[in-house]
Amino acid sequence: MSIFDVLSLVGGLCLFLFGMSVMGNALERRAGSKLQGLLSRLTTGKLAGLLTGLGVTAVIQSSSATTVMVVGFVNSGLMTLKQAINVIMGANIGTTVTAWILSLGGIDGDALWLKLLKPTSFTPVLALVGIVFFLFCKSDKKKDTGTILLGFAVLMFGMDAMSDAVGGLADVPEFQQLFLMFTNPILGVLAGAVVTAIIQSSSASVGILQALSATGQVSYGAAVPIIMGQNIGTCITAILSSFGTNRNAKRAAYVHLSFNIIGTVVWLGVFSVVRAVFAPAILGEAASLAGIATCHSIFNIACTALLLPLSGLLEKLAYKLVPETKTPDAIAELDEHLLTIPAAALERCRSLSADMAQDAISAMKDAMRCLSGYDTALAADIKAKEDKTDHYEDIMGTYLVKLSALHLTDHDSAEAAKLLKVIGDLERIGDHAKNILDSAEEMQNKNITFSESAMAEMSNLIGATEEIMEISFSAFVNTDLDAARKVEPLEQVIDRLKEMMRTNHILRLQQGSCSIETGFVWSDILTNLERVSDHCSNIAGCVMDAAENRLNLHASIHTMKAQSESYKELYADYAAKYLA
Repeated sequence: MSIFDVLSLVGGLCLFLFGMSVMGNALERRAGSKLQGLLSRLTTGKLAGLLTGLGVTAVIQSSSATTVMVVGFVNSGLMTLKQAINVIMGANIGTTVTAWILSLGGIDGDALWLKLLKPTSFTPVLALVGIVFFLFCKSDKKKDTGTILLGFAVLMFGMDAMSDAVGGLADVPEFQQLFLMFTNPILGVLAGAVVTAIIQSSSASVGILQALSATGQVSYGAAVPIIMGQNIGTCITAILSSFGTNRNAKRAAYVHLSFNIIGTVVWLGVFSVVRAVFAPAILGEAASLAGIATCHSIFNIACTALLLPLSGLLEKLAYKLVPETKTPDAIAELDEHLLTIPAAALERCRSLSADMAQDAISAMKDAMRCLSGYDTALAADIKAKEDKTDHYEDIMGTYLVKLSALHLTDHDSAEAAKLLKVIGDLERIGDHAKNILDSAEEMQNKNITFSESAMAEMSNLIGATEEIMEISFSAFVNTDLDAARKVEPLEQVIDRLKEMMRTNHILRLQQGSCSIETGFVWSDILTNLERVSDHCSNIAGCVMDAAENRLNLHASIHTMKAQSESYKELYADYAAKYLA
């Protein structure tokens, strides 16, 4: 083997790893919404979790990425450890898809349909389509599709380059001795684990093994232990991602490691006994690309079949390895590790913003209750919720800015922009709740009361404010466009209602039935309630704009007001309800 063959081998390996990385990252972006859909259907059932892990990994072509995502979800409290165990097992099966795709390179035959199945035949076509999509399409989805095709093409060209470069190794005695040495199961497992830990991808290390099989020197007796070791080596990614996480996330990473070590020990023992007792001739035969893919699949399915019924024991083992302490972990509200999977990070932000909305609206409703009867305990709860909304805005604002800097799809980019705007409106609703509480406290301290007619008007405005908050909350949390369209007509009615109440207040001042001091408090309350409705309108506008992948706030509302008959009908209904 000459120096030029070595350079070709190194170049092929670099192209292979680069293509796999590019293709995997593009698949993650392109399949973002699908990932969210799969993960949202997670249940505690073993089969559901197993199929979820298998499906996600088959889509993004990386069990390491799936496991990192799982560790992040457990750290954030989105997934329990029991759910994580089943998903991790499914991921180990899903990762075998890559080896089967690479095994297409081993297809041989003179028939036209067989030649068309060989990557060397269809890869150039995929590369051509990919470069056209990448260079000439403006849509992010089409660009990502082009990147996937280009990544696959580079990966397959790298695979071919490696296979061609190692051809000369077939006649090198040292290379033959190397793979004879790996027929020692312990050495084979160690070799597979070390190489995989270095490149942090079992799919890539299986591909390298398949490329080396082109020499004809890789026997099944050497390949099987190496494949077993590769499953252990791939755990390094999850272990590294668990640094700095809570105990449950560390347990998820250790479950991944334990699962692969136990599976390897058990089936390596069975393999060694079979080889020693029966000495099957196939172990001495040269492994093919499809043969390695088959061994990879059988081993991972066998490990899952062995340990899926024992998932409860794996959970107990994880608690032994990472025991509880007297100081409980605080749930990581936003995990930096999730930024490696933008769709998952966005889903976590959406979940947390729903909690923020619940706190802001609850604080507002409680504050309005205090207007008719100040309650010290309720006041403390309102202040605590207002502090939480401030905290949510701080952490999510920073996190969403980081997330927006990543390569997102058009839909995800609009969703991130929507959340950035909405959390600002939610924080302001919390502030207005605190302002109304201050007014209630002032009324309590100064013994200020409103007249009977004023209280009737205030109750009417409070009812309208509660309704607009409930509608906007439903629109935001459920992405309900029908609910979002109901917000602006009601907001306009609240604006008119506020002006009518100001006018009525002036009349009461002129009649001497209301004091100047009472008027100041009255005006503050009206202003805060009206501004709450403005923020609800902003939220509804963001929901509608994000649905159209637009970042122009209120563009949808302006269009609706100018063109929609339903807007006029809704306005008339709300006017009849609150302005009569």
